[in-house]
Amino acid sequence: MTIETIEIQYPALFKLLPSDLSALRYILVIDENYNDDDTDEFDAIDPEDYNYLVYITELTQEAIGEKTLLEMIKKLQNHKDIEEIYVSEIDLYGIQTSLDENGIASMILTTIEALLQ
Repeated sequence: MTIETIEIQYPALFKLLPSDLSALRYILVIDENYNDDDTDEFDAIDPEDYNYLVYITELTQEAIGEKTLLEMIKKLQNHKDIEEIYVSEIDLYGIQTSLDENGIASMILTTIEALLQ
């Protein structure tokens, strides 16, 4: 998802963010969750239960505020496209979904945008 797309589709959110953003990763980080066989570290968010990790960046947290972030979590917990969600921290989630990374980004940004209206 490009910054131009975010600016057009999510204007309420975009106006709260710095104008020099160049990529989605400054707003939201979405990574596929998988077992890393090369490490002995314990996966706190089990890849068998949650296929994606979502991190709401500090920049976004500051822009939307804690109240909106907490409301977003509540909305995601009941979202039709999320089978399971694990809220590790206010800004870090494990989710089980059939959506791809763009679909997840769209779902989260749409939820935030609706809360900012």
